[in-house]
Amino acid sequence: MISPLSPASSPPPGAVDDYRLRPVREADAPALLEAYSSAPDMARQGTVTTLEQASEQVAWLLSTERRATAIVDENDTLVGLVALSIDEQNRNGWFFYWLHAAHRGQGLAARAATAVADRALSPAAAGGWGLGRLELGHRANNPASGAVARAAGFVHEGTERGKFLVDGERLDVLTYGRLADDPRPTATGLPWLP
Repeated sequence: MISPLSPASSPPPGAVDDYRLRPVREADAPALLEAYSSAPDMARQGTVTTLEQASEQVAWLLSTERRATAIVDENDTLVGLVALSIDEQNRNGWFFYWLHAAHRGQGLAARAATAVADRALSPAAAGGWGLGRLELGHRANNPASGAVARAAGFVHEGTERGKFLVDGERLDVLTYGRLADDPRPTATGLPWLP
């Protein structure tokens, strides 16, 4: 098990312009494990405490029902993720994202989420994924996640009261959606690697 990174072992994040997007790869498992070890709140994303579990998580992300996009630094190392679980029958996607703790606070998640949502909602003929609707939810006590959603063009659609049980406390979940014909957000998306 990798222990949480200390500030001394965490590389300083680069300028936001140094980051790119690309599909997740099997070789991303060690970086995924490091990201999951970077902060206690990453436990809400799933149980990944060993390299074997990280490899299983990558295999899950690479299944045909998902589109998983890595946020990578200038060294092509995964530092975050934007992914969708796709409902092909309804052309919908359940949207989720996270960042390694050392790379938070720069607007990186919002720019990555914008680029992935734009591609997901673009027609296949234009190089997109041809979905008609994206949706996501976040704990009401996580306003940073809501800021990412709104920056990426998602609209608050409702509140699921008491949906999650966390440490014995019932927490509300705020739900968001974005349709293919909704206005495009003003946020600039991260560039994609060729």
